Amino acid sequence: MINEIISPKWLMVWISVGCNIYSMTRIYIADALLKERSALRLVFLDLKMEITGQAADWLTTVSQVPFSYTDILLIDWELLPSSPTQAIEELRKLCSVTLVIVLISYLSVRQQVALSVGADFFISKGEMPQQIIEHLETIVASINMKI
Repeated sequence: MINEIISPKWLMVWISVGCNIYSMTRIYIADALLKERSALRLVFLDLKMEITGQAADWLTTVSQVPFSYTDILLIDWELLPSSPTQAIEELRKLCSVTLVIVLISYLSVRQQVALSVGADFFISKGEMPQQIIEHLETIVASINMKI
């Protein structure tokens, strides 16, 4: 789980897969919890991904992401406003090339909702590190195919 990501077990898994596929991928992290943002930052830096910014709230996110030249916005579901579809549509008007990945806590219902509001992908906070790595590989490969 992401809130446990800073444990040595998680870091060893993430460090062991630090492949070149992640280099040159720019990611913006939006999560209200500092502990989770810090853990994610360590993971992405170990994967040689460039962190273009971080935010703890929606207003900061929507004001910074369009100017951060990011490839991926990783945003916690809880950070989206009460109208997530409208929020993501607003964000897409400002930066249409950024992929949106929504972090969700509960897989079944929120998975469908995350995709229905306009997210490109979702990652469950409860997934194991290897599953998250596989998701990131798929996402990064889709970015590289567009280049």
